Amino acid sequence: MDETCTYQIKVRNGLDDSAFNATSPVQVTLARVDAGATYLTLRADQSGLIGLLRHLHQQGYVLLSVSRERLEHGG
Repeated sequence: MDETCTYQIKVRNGLDDSAFNATSPVQVTLARVDAGATYLTLRADQSGLIGLLRHLHQQGYVLLSVSRERLEHGG
């Protein structure tokens, strides 16, 4: 599975984007949903997603949801 997709991961509580991206295996964009949740958006293949999920788990973050949107290839 080497397709590049856009993934959105919702985690409980907030994250500091610069501190998180400094240690993350892939760079993410963060959007605060509310005081109780944050969305992380990334473009990666499945191995990149797995690396990020492992990193989140090791850091103690609680996953609330994971979704993906397939990127269209022009041509």
